Amino acid sequence: MYSNTILSQITESLFDIEEKTLVLIILSAIGIYIAIIIYTRIFGKRSFSKMSSFDFAMTVSVGSMIATTVLSDSVNLSEGALGLVMVYALQLLAAYFRRFSTFRKIIDNQPTLLMDGEEILKENLKKVRVTEGDLRSKLREANVIRLSDVKAVIFETTGDMVVLHKDDNTEIEPWILKDVKR
Repeated sequence: MYSNTILSQITESLFDIEEKTLVLIILSAIGIYIAIIIYTRIFGKRSFSKMSSFDFAMTVSVGSMIATTVLSDSVNLSEGALGLVMVYALQLLAAYFRRFSTFRKIIDNQPTLLMDGEEILKENLKKVRVTEGDLRSKLREANVIRLSDVKAVIFETTGDMVVLHKDDNTEIEPWILKDVKR
């Protein structure tokens, strides 16, 4: 009885939350957390990996649903879990349709060539909103000490910049650059 009174005083004074509401928030958080783990195990960890536009939208949706389920009186745990499974299912459906180039072009960014050998493609930098400073930083990170060491720099769909180094006179296989916008 004494501990129950202390809990009530703490929740009222610190959080201005009724004890029943606090318990419901804790139980909803645990339930939605378990649902996320289960869904991620079922649908795969791609749901939270380096993200394309669609993956980002999915992650924001998941975060919003978690917050709404945990903190809102209007959405109960089963409704939040159903909403989450729908978002995961949409992500799985989009992953399937990504096999088709038309759909992929609609929902994903296209990899873009930023450097072709030593040549910096300034128009492409503008298109993808990357500064020369960002490019220099990536080159340093990739241990490039001369521009002549660069075969290509590609801005990937995930927002990563990839530096391909020159290796003697070896050419890049065309398949590697198949989807890259020049």
